[in-house]
Amino acid sequence: MTALIADFTPADAAALVFLLAGWLGFGWLVEHPPAGRPSVAVLMAGMRRDWMHAFVTRQPRIFDATVLDSLRQSTAFFASATMIALGGGVALMGDAERLAGFAADFTLQTSRTVLEIKLLVVLLLVANAFLKFVWANRLFGYCAILMASVPNDPEDPACYPRAAQAAEINITAARSFNRGLNSVYFAIAALAWLAGALALSLAVVLTLAMMARREFASASRRVILQAHSGPGA
Repeated sequence: MTALIADFTPADAAALVFLLAGWLGFGWLVEHPPAGRPSVAVLMAGMRRDWMHAFVTRQPRIFDATVLDSLRQSTAFFASATMIALGGGVALMGDAERLAGFAADFTLQTSRTVLEIKLLVVLLLVANAFLKFVWANRLFGYCAILMASVPNDPEDPACYPRAAQAAEINITAARSFNRGLNSVYFAIAALAWLAGALALSLAVVLTLAMMARREFASASRRVILQAHSGPGA
Protein backbone atom coordinates (compact mmCIF):
# COMPACT_ATOMS: atom_id res chain seq x y z
CA MET A 1 0.00 0.00 0.00
CA THR A 2 2.83 2.40 0.81
CA ALA A 3 4.47 1.66 -2.53
CA LEU A 4 1.16 2.25 -4.29
CA ILE A 5 0.72 5.64 -2.61
CA ALA A 6 4.28 6.56 -3.51
CA ASP A 7 3.80 5.60 -7.17
CA PHE A 8 0.38 7.27 -7.44
CA THR A 9 1.64 10.83 -7.17
CA PRO A 10 -0.29 14.03 -6.43
CA ALA A 11 0.21 14.92 -10.10
CA ASP A 12 -1.59 11.72 -11.06
CA ALA A 13 -4.45 12.54 -8.71
CA ALA A 14 -4.73 16.08 -10.08
CA ALA A 15 -4.67 14.82 -13.67
CA LEU A 16 -7.41 12.30 -12.88
CA VAL A 17 -9.58 15.00 -11.31
CA PHE A 18 -8.98 17.18 -14.37
CA LEU A 19 -10.05 14.32 -16.65
CA LEU A 20 -13.26 13.66 -14.74
CA ALA A 21 -14.07 17.37 -14.43
CA GLY A 22 -13.53 17.88 -18.14
CA TRP A 23 -15.65 14.88 -19.06
CA LEU A 24 -18.58 15.71 -16.77
CA GLY A 25 -18.31 19.49 -17.05
CA PHE A 26 -18.16 19.65 -20.82
CA GLY A 27 -20.99 17.15 -21.14
CA TRP A 28 -23.14 19.40 -18.94
CA LEU A 29 -22.16 22.49 -20.93
CA VAL A 30 -23.14 20.89 -24.23
CA GLU A 31 -26.59 20.04 -22.88
CA HIS A 32 -27.02 23.37 -21.03
CA PRO A 33 -25.20 25.96 -23.17
CA PRO A 34 -25.52 29.74 -22.79
CA ALA A 35 -28.75 31.04 -24.29
CA GLY A 36 -26.88 33.10 -26.86
CA ARG A 37 -24.54 30.30 -27.90
CA PRO A 38 -26.46 27.05 -28.40
CA SER A 39 -24.44 23.90 -28.99
CA VAL A 40 -24.84 21.65 -32.01
CA ALA A 41 -26.64 19.15 -29.77
CA VAL A 42 -29.24 21.75 -28.76
CA LEU A 43 -29.68 22.97 -32.34
CA MET A 44 -30.15 19.42 -33.56
CA ALA A 45 -32.80 18.83 -30.92
CA GLY A 46 -34.84 21.59 -32.56
CA MET A 47 -34.25 20.04 -35.98
CA ARG A 48 -35.46 16.68 -34.69
CA ARG A 49 -38.72 18.28 -33.56
CA ASP A 50 -39.06 19.86 -37.02
CA TRP A 51 -38.40 16.46 -38.56
CA MET A 52 -41.23 14.80 -36.63
CA HIS A 53 -43.54 17.70 -37.45
CA ALA A 54 -42.83 17.33 -41.18
CA PHE A 55 -43.10 13.56 -40.89
CA VAL A 56 -46.86 13.78 -40.25
CA THR A 57 -47.68 15.01 -43.76
CA ARG A 58 -44.89 13.30 -45.70
CA GLN A 59 -46.07 10.61 -48.09
CA PRO A 60 -44.72 8.04 -48.35
CA ARG A 61 -42.88 7.84 -45.04
CA ILE A 62 -40.16 5.48 -46.21
CA PHE A 63 -37.61 8.31 -46.11
CA ASP A 64 -38.15 8.79 -42.38
CA ALA A 65 -37.84 5.07 -41.75
CA THR A 66 -34.55 5.02 -43.67
CA VAL A 67 -33.12 7.92 -41.65
CA LEU A 68 -34.11 6.31 -38.37
CA ASP A 69 -32.62 2.99 -39.48
CA SER A 70 -29.30 4.70 -40.21
CA LEU A 71 -29.32 6.18 -36.70
CA ARG A 72 -29.87 2.74 -35.19
CA GLN A 73 -27.06 1.30 -37.29
CA SER A 74 -24.70 3.99 -35.97
CA THR A 75 -25.53 3.19 -32.36
CA ALA A 76 -25.16 -0.55 -33.03
CA PHE A 77 -21.76 0.00 -34.67
CA PHE A 78 -20.40 2.01 -31.74
CA ALA A 79 -21.85 -0.42 -29.21
CA SER A 80 -20.06 -3.29 -30.98
CA ALA A 81 -16.82 -1.29 -31.19
CA THR A 82 -16.86 -0.43 -27.49
CA MET A 83 -17.61 -4.05 -26.58
CA ILE A 84 -14.54 -5.15 -28.54
CA ALA A 85 -12.48 -2.44 -26.84
CA LEU A 86 -13.69 -3.65 -23.44
CA GLY A 87 -12.65 -7.20 -24.26
CA GLY A 88 -9.22 -6.05 -25.40
CA GLY A 89 -8.77 -3.90 -22.31
CA VAL A 90 -9.72 -6.70 -19.95
CA ALA A 91 -7.27 -9.01 -21.73
CA LEU A 92 -4.57 -6.39 -21.38
CA MET A 93 -5.27 -6.10 -17.66
CA GLY A 94 -4.19 -9.72 -17.37
CA ASP A 95 -0.93 -9.01 -19.17
CA ALA A 96 0.24 -5.87 -17.41
CA GLU A 97 3.88 -6.68 -18.20
CA ARG A 98 3.25 -5.15 -21.62
CA LEU A 99 2.08 -1.96 -19.93
CA ALA A 100 5.14 -1.99 -17.74
CA GLY A 101 7.29 -2.29 -20.85
CA PHE A 102 5.42 0.62 -22.40
CA ALA A 103 6.09 2.74 -19.32
CA ALA A 104 9.74 1.72 -19.34
CA ASP A 105 10.04 2.95 -22.94
CA PHE A 106 9.09 6.39 -21.63
CA THR A 107 11.42 6.01 -18.65
CA LEU A 108 8.42 6.15 -16.32
CA GLN A 109 9.00 4.40 -13.02
CA THR A 110 5.67 3.13 -11.74
CA SER A 111 4.19 -0.06 -10.35
CA ARG A 112 2.07 -2.61 -12.14
CA THR A 113 -0.82 -1.80 -9.81
CA VAL A 114 -0.80 1.88 -10.78
CA LEU A 115 -0.72 0.95 -14.45
CA GLU A 116 -3.72 -1.31 -13.91
CA ILE A 117 -5.57 1.52 -12.16
CA LYS A 118 -4.89 3.81 -15.10
CA LEU A 119 -6.15 1.20 -17.54
CA LEU A 120 -9.20 0.62 -15.35
CA VAL A 121 -10.17 4.30 -15.69
CA VAL A 122 -10.05 3.89 -19.48
CA LEU A 123 -12.19 0.76 -19.28
CA LEU A 124 -14.77 2.45 -17.05
CA LEU A 125 -15.15 5.25 -19.60
CA VAL A 126 -15.49 2.73 -22.42
CA ALA A 127 -18.03 0.73 -20.39
CA ASN A 128 -20.07 3.89 -19.82
CA ALA A 129 -19.97 4.57 -23.57
CA PHE A 130 -21.16 1.02 -24.29
CA LEU A 131 -24.14 1.40 -21.97
CA LYS A 132 -25.05 4.77 -23.50
CA PHE A 133 -24.89 3.39 -27.05
CA VAL A 134 -27.03 0.38 -26.16
CA TRP A 135 -29.64 2.60 -24.51
CA ALA A 136 -29.63 4.99 -27.47
CA ASN A 137 -30.22 2.07 -29.82
CA ARG A 138 -33.18 0.94 -27.79
CA LEU A 139 -34.62 4.45 -27.61
CA PHE A 140 -34.40 4.83 -31.37
CA GLY A 141 -36.38 1.58 -31.52
CA TYR A 142 -39.03 3.12 -29.25
CA CYS A 143 -39.06 6.15 -31.54
CA ALA A 144 -39.65 3.92 -34.56
CA ILE A 145 -42.69 2.35 -32.88
CA LEU A 146 -44.10 5.76 -31.95
CA MET A 147 -43.60 6.97 -35.52
CA ALA A 148 -45.37 3.88 -36.84
CA SER A 149 -48.31 4.65 -34.55
CA VAL A 150 -48.82 8.15 -36.01
CA PRO A 151 -52.08 8.08 -38.02
CA ASN A 152 -51.82 8.57 -41.79
CA ASP A 153 -54.56 11.18 -41.74
CA PRO A 154 -53.05 14.58 -40.79
CA GLU A 155 -56.48 15.69 -39.60
CA ASP A 156 -56.50 13.02 -36.93
CA PRO A 157 -56.16 14.78 -33.53
CA ALA A 158 -53.62 12.18 -32.39
CA CYS A 159 -51.17 12.92 -35.23
CA TYR A 160 -49.17 15.85 -33.95
CA PRO A 161 -49.17 14.90 -30.25
CA ARG A 162 -47.89 11.42 -31.17
CA ALA A 163 -45.27 12.91 -33.49
CA ALA A 164 -44.17 15.27 -30.68
CA GLN A 165 -43.74 12.27 -28.38
CA ALA A 166 -41.62 10.54 -31.02
CA ALA A 167 -39.50 13.69 -31.30
CA GLU A 168 -38.79 13.76 -27.56
CA ILE A 169 -37.80 10.08 -27.54
CA ASN A 170 -35.59 10.76 -30.56
CA ILE A 171 -33.92 13.65 -28.73
CA THR A 172 -33.38 11.52 -25.64
CA ALA A 173 -31.78 8.81 -27.78
CA ALA A 174 -29.50 11.36 -29.43
CA ARG A 175 -28.51 12.72 -26.02
CA SER A 176 -27.52 9.24 -24.87
CA PHE A 177 -25.57 8.69 -28.09
CA ASN A 178 -23.72 11.99 -27.63
CA ARG A 179 -22.84 11.07 -24.05
CA GLY A 180 -21.45 7.80 -25.31
CA LEU A 181 -19.29 9.59 -27.87
CA ASN A 182 -18.01 11.96 -25.18
CA SER A 183 -17.00 8.97 -23.07
CA VAL A 184 -15.12 7.51 -26.04
CA TYR A 185 -13.27 10.79 -26.61
CA PHE A 186 -12.17 11.00 -22.99
CA ALA A 187 -11.31 7.31 -22.87
CA ILE A 188 -8.88 7.91 -25.72
CA ALA A 189 -7.50 10.91 -23.83
CA ALA A 190 -7.17 8.76 -20.69
CA LEU A 191 -4.84 6.41 -22.56
CA ALA A 192 -2.25 9.19 -22.45
CA TRP A 193 -2.13 8.69 -18.67
CA LEU A 194 0.01 5.62 -19.33
CA ALA A 195 2.72 8.09 -20.38
CA GLY A 196 2.33 10.19 -17.24
CA ALA A 197 0.20 12.83 -15.55
CA LEU A 198 1.42 15.64 -17.81
CA ALA A 199 0.54 13.65 -20.92
CA LEU A 200 -2.97 13.06 -19.55
CA SER A 201 -3.47 16.75 -18.80
CA LEU A 202 -2.36 17.73 -22.30
CA ALA A 203 -4.61 15.08 -23.83
CA VAL A 204 -7.60 16.40 -21.86
CA VAL A 205 -6.89 19.97 -22.99
CA LEU A 206 -6.67 18.87 -26.62
CA THR A 207 -9.85 16.83 -26.32
CA LEU A 208 -11.75 19.73 -24.78
CA ALA A 209 -10.50 22.11 -27.48
CA MET A 210 -11.55 19.73 -30.24
CA MET A 211 -14.99 19.11 -28.76
CA ALA A 212 -15.58 22.80 -28.02
CA ARG A 213 -14.78 23.72 -31.61
CA ARG A 214 -17.15 21.08 -32.95
CA GLU A 215 -20.02 22.04 -30.66
CA PHE A 216 -19.65 25.82 -30.62
CA ALA A 217 -17.44 27.06 -33.48
CA SER A 218 -17.48 24.60 -36.38
CA ALA A 219 -18.54 25.24 -39.96
CA SER A 220 -21.21 22.53 -39.62
CA ARG A 221 -22.67 24.39 -36.63
CA ARG A 222 -22.99 27.56 -38.71
CA VAL A 223 -24.88 25.64 -41.38
CA ILE A 224 -27.20 24.03 -38.81
CA LEU A 225 -27.76 27.42 -37.15
CA GLN A 226 -28.76 28.94 -40.50
CA ALA A 227 -31.17 26.07 -41.17
CA HIS A 228 -32.56 26.34 -37.63
CA SER A 229 -33.15 30.09 -38.02
CA GLY A 230 -34.60 29.86 -41.52
CA PRO A 231 -38.23 29.87 -42.66
CA GLY A 232 -40.33 27.19 -41.07
CA ALA A 233 -38.00 26.71 -38.09
